[in-house]
Amino acid sequence: MQTTLSPQRELYLLLTLAGMQFSHILDFMIMMPLGPILIKAFGIGTHEFGLLVASYSFSAALSGFLAATFIDRFERKRLMLSVFGLFGLATLACGLAPGYATLLIARGFAGVFGGVMGAMVQTIVGDVIPFARRAKAGGIVATAFSISTIAGVPLSLWLANHLGWRTPFMLIALLTVLFIIVGMRILPELRHHISFSTSSGQAKRSHPFSAMFAVLRDANHLRALLFSALIIFSGFTVIPYITIYAVGNIGITQHEIPFIYLAGGAATLITARLIGHWADLRGKIKIYRLVAIGALLPLFVVTHIGASPLWLWLICTTVFFVLVSGRMIPAMAIITSAAQPKLRGTFMSLNATVQSFAMGSATTLAGFIITQNSAGQIVDYGLVGYVAIAGNVLAILFVSSIVMHDQHASVPDVALK
Repeated sequence: MQTTLSPQRELYLLLTLAGMQFSHILDFMIMMPLGPILIKAFGIGTHEFGLLVASYSFSAALSGFLAATFIDRFERKRLMLSVFGLFGLATLACGLAPGYATLLIARGFAGVFGGVMGAMVQTIVGDVIPFARRAKAGGIVATAFSISTIAGVPLSLWLANHLGWRTPFMLIALLTVLFIIVGMRILPELRHHISFSTSSGQAKRSHPFSAMFAVLRDANHLRALLFSALIIFSGFTVIPYITIYAVGNIGITQHEIPFIYLAGGAATLITARLIGHWADLRGKIKIYRLVAIGALLPLFVVTHIGASPLWLWLICTTVFFVLVSGRMIPAMAIITSAAQPKLRGTFMSLNATVQSFAMGSATTLAGFIITQNSAGQIVDYGLVGYVAIAGNVLAILFVSSIVMHDQHASVPDVALK
């Protein structure tokens, strides 16, 4: 089921996927630090802003569900580039939106294509990278998050502060064009899943949902999907409102917000690859548990700390970025490896659906829990922190029930550089 690449070609592939993931993550992440600007520009409250964030996630959940009916019937490269191009057009529409309602709709379309694209990135990693190196490969792709926080978000905020909130979306649309050109040269054609389905008679399915039903009949798949939902839910009850909380409660100015993402991104750029390496070396479940247990502290501190100097808030948020996002590196290796290889594309699409629905649900729930008082401060963010901690603890307890199908597969003698 795997396509063997040379070490150099493998690295180029992972960097290309990281670039595409960078565009997708930046498009999603930029909405959160833009919160104070958009609330002021449109005259909306925290509930309406929560819907702006959640609309992307719920649309991604729907598209992931629909993609599960066809994703394993097409060659990976062509589908990836097509969806990525449509994602770029939707992001451009966000930048051109004349008001709140049209921006809400445009964010929904961006989520439709972004959700499928995120699933495709993980599917290609699972198809090409052997199990023994999969967490390290995931760490390379995860540097997209680090780079987006180090460079993407601060630059986008600078552009938004000086040229208007529309400019970051224009920048992301331009990046999609660049990475489509690179992807046309670097991404390999991946057809093994189609050949396998044809030889086993699965290409002649009686209805388009048969692959999805095959995934959902597997109890191990269901356990992996629930684990995935718990991880995402525990993070996204807190993450979308960090910037609003920082400005309203901590006393951070809008112009100091980029420092949060710069410090957090710089730290995760180092730790992402280290966590991936340790997970491959020491065991993916073991390292996941250690990082997730460590994440309990910043989940509590970030949601309970009061007015503080910038340096203290930067320490808290940097540790938060490192540990809360760091959980995802071994977790995604576990989830990807839980899929039956012949159904990996369908499974990862359903996983994208589950993750996106968990994001949207967490963001919406937190948006209804918290309120903004007359002084602009966020109330009940601490309660949101307790909800996040509970989800994280459940995920830690649940992970040992997941079976990783290909952990004993043979590994070609190549190494990631």
